[in-house]
Amino acid sequence: MASSVLNGADNFKILSGNTPFLGSELNVKCFPQKGIMNLRKTRILKPIKCSLSASRPVSQPRFIQHKKEAFWFYRFLSIVYDHVINPGHWTEDMRDEALQPAELHTRNLQVVDVGGGTGFTTLGIVKHVDAKNVTIIDQSPHQLAKAREKEPLKECKILEGDAEDLPFPTDTFDRYISAGSIEYWPDPQRGIKEAYRVLTIGGVACVIGPVYPTFWLSRFFADAWMLFPKEEEYIEWFKKAGFTQVKLKRIGPKWYRGVRRHGLIMGCSVTGVKPYGGESPLQLGPKSEDVSKPVNPFVFLMRFLLGIIAASYYVLVPIYMWLKDQIVPKGQPI
Repeated sequence: MASSVLNGADNFKILSGNTPFLGSELNVKCFPQKGIMNLRKTRILKPIKCSLSASRPVSQPRFIQHKKEAFWFYRFLSIVYDHVINPGHWTEDMRDEALQPAELHTRNLQVVDVGGGTGFTTLGIVKHVDAKNVTIIDQSPHQLAKAREKEPLKECKILEGDAEDLPFPTDTFDRYISAGSIEYWPDPQRGIKEAYRVLTIGGVACVIGPVYPTFWLSRFFADAWMLFPKEEEYIEWFKKAGFTQVKLKRIGPKWYRGVRRHGLIMGCSVTGVKPYGGESPLQLGPKSEDVSKPVNPFVFLMRFLLGIIAASYYVLVPIYMWLKDQIVPKGQPI
């Protein structure tokens, strides 16, 4: 298994996983390189001190990376989500592989699935953890209604809520899981800071999400639609929140043959361990999006429609790649 490990509290580990989905480039120049060692043996003697950090600026117009648009988007997408999105971007094999670093080793772990939606990821969690110990939270009542219909999730606690302002006490859960949600967060750093807060000491956070594509047309639609972070951004958010033993595992459907340039709604699984009790040492300013503020109806409609167009492109991407996989001889890149 290929891996790259850097030493110190700011370090992280890249895991390739078992799929051939390994083509992304990672720029590590922004991280200190002090040699190679096993992070699990590294001890941090003092809490990480973080300076005040502003909310992440919106540098590009991502039309559906707004909570109100996302709410209405999923009002309709929830009807076909499990049949349209999952087969192309978030398969059961991908889900099970992405959850491995979360270390769901015992049935009595207390787990929260943030942005759990229809419960597809939760179905993978309850393979390892008793459903009565699992909490699902999402801002979309329409997605959650689908989760409630699934028999294996009947004993799960299901709540409506905001990933950037979780309604749980500090030091509550042993595991924090979030799959396919970070791309809609106006301020990802704030959401990961909340992940740190609600975990117990030694708890593991696992965030699964997209990776910024390299193909020009995919970049265009990614920027128009929602947040596709770069791998180093995930690492930076975890480190700033105070997590240690940060790792990034690349995931993808087998028929991608290692080609990441077109982009996937799920492209990596990032984990970190909470070393100390209490809240994150990171301080943040006000939220970057206030859903209570009025929105111009015309602007809302235009953003919503443009977001749907961009989303349609990402429905076509896996179909295109699947066809290429059928046509191009095995062993050749696509």
